[in-house]
Amino acid sequence: MARRVFFSFHFDNDFWRTQQVRNMGALEGNAPVSANVWEAVKKKGDAAIERWIEENMHGKSCVVVLVGSQTASRPWVIHEIVKGWDDGKGVLAVRIDKLLNKDGKPSTAGTNPLSKIKHGTGTLADVVPIKTPAGFDSKAAYASISSNIETWIEEAIKIRNNS
Repeated sequence: MARRVFFSFHFDNDFWRTQQVRNMGALEGNAPVSANVWEAVKKKGDAAIERWIEENMHGKSCVVVLVGSQTASRPWVIHEIVKGWDDGKGVLAVRIDKLLNKDGKPSTAGTNPLSKIKHGTGTLADVVPIKTPAGFDSKAAYASISSNIETWIEEAIKIRNNS
């Protein structure tokens, strides 16, 4: 049975790349959000965004952070990671910079957002490893994510359950 996951990512930069991961079919995630819906939620303010995150994270077993070039600088991504971890969900970070955008271009690897979150005497990155897909091009990275993401999610849930 496919796990139900919450996807966390930088909407403006990485939506196209994240859709590739969402469409792999191995996972049940929250329904894709259009730019119009996300803008409408944002216009209602921080409390509305927090409610949206709460509603969409409910019933999920893992937060899958799709890490692009600027993901670590997004406050709501950091909020989603912290909320997921604090709620006892697995947290998985996967680099997606090798996947192509709508213009057929890869990105650059960004900072690991888990390294921005304090945990014990270090950061969450000390407990939760970021996954870098194998391969040097988009097709190889896609294949690596596709064939490993279910195992990575199970590992993330075990890490959380043992922490």
